[in-house]
Amino acid sequence: MVIIKRTSVFIGLLIILSMGQSKVCLSQSKVGTTAVPFLGISVGPRATAMGGAFTAMCNDATALYYNPGSIAQMENSQFLACHTGWLVNTSLNWIGFVFKLDPSNAIGIHITHLDYGEEDVTTVDEPEGTGEKWTALDFAAGLSYARNLTDRFSIGGSVKYVQQRLWNESASAFAMDVGLLFVTDFNNMKLGMSISNFGTDMHMDGKDLLKRIDLDPKVLGNNETIVSKLKTENWPLPLFFRVGVAMDLMHLGTNRITIAIDALRPSDNTEIINAGGEIALGNRVFLRGGYKSLFRERSEEGLTLGCGVNLSMGNAITWVFDYTYADFGLFQDIQMMAIGIQF
Repeated sequence: MVIIKRTSVFIGLLIILSMGQSKVCLSQSKVGTTAVPFLGISVGPRATAMGGAFTAMCNDATALYYNPGSIAQMENSQFLACHTGWLVNTSLNWIGFVFKLDPSNAIGIHITHLDYGEEDVTTVDEPEGTGEKWTALDFAAGLSYARNLTDRFSIGGSVKYVQQRLWNESASAFAMDVGLLFVTDFNNMKLGMSISNFGTDMHMDGKDLLKRIDLDPKVLGNNETIVSKLKTENWPLPLFFRVGVAMDLMHLGTNRITIAIDALRPSDNTEIINAGGEIALGNRVFLRGGYKSLFRERSEEGLTLGCGVNLSMGNAITWVFDYTYADFGLFQDIQMMAIGIQF
């Protein structure tokens, strides 16, 4: 009874925090009101193939992104490396490691890196290039911990460092994620909830903001090269509030059919529903499908399909290979790949 009361209080706090961060009226457009939108890119081919409905799943290292509280329910430790060919020739790379300390406790680390590549620096006087290259990147690294309070209820969180670089300018912030997972008595149906990126604002700074100006060009004899600095505004991180449910429709030995549904409320866009499922054959071959961003007008996201293979080495080590195709409308398709090892 005490755990149930504490859980209710915690859920209430999550809801209040998520609503408190959403300062823009629901009737207004919230697109472009936050920094570092890469934090909203779905991580991992398995989760993406299930339409991004992964808040209540708990047997993959990418749970560090969707719901850090669920990693305590994982049966094994796992290392996973994911690569995504993202929009307009950019690439998203994600690495996660979950280590089971004991049956009730788990820790994890995860790194996200969005690489924009490099281009020639051009000016009005040198339109063919100055010989320099400019680059941009987004980066996030986090440390997570989760614990099973009972055999059916787990809670956990992450602390993260987020950075964005654009040539000579950069901005950084610190954030935290909190999540919980509850396994019900009804066919082991799982309920998950998480709030992500609750943290400080981003403020861009760098040497290109320094400019020399003449405060009063009409006056002769004054200092014409006073150093000034262009002011940049603070921008909040995109806050995500997720609620999900997952359940096995059929579970016979090592064969099963799992469905999952997530409701996602972002602070920088409209609410959506993600849905998907997974068919496991002998716990070795996996077929997945889903649909992202249901009920969002003019969304480019949609159908997701994927597959996976687990290869057991016979010594408590299993290699994991996953692939996903995701339709992205005008941007054509997105492809994701992952390789991992669980032990």
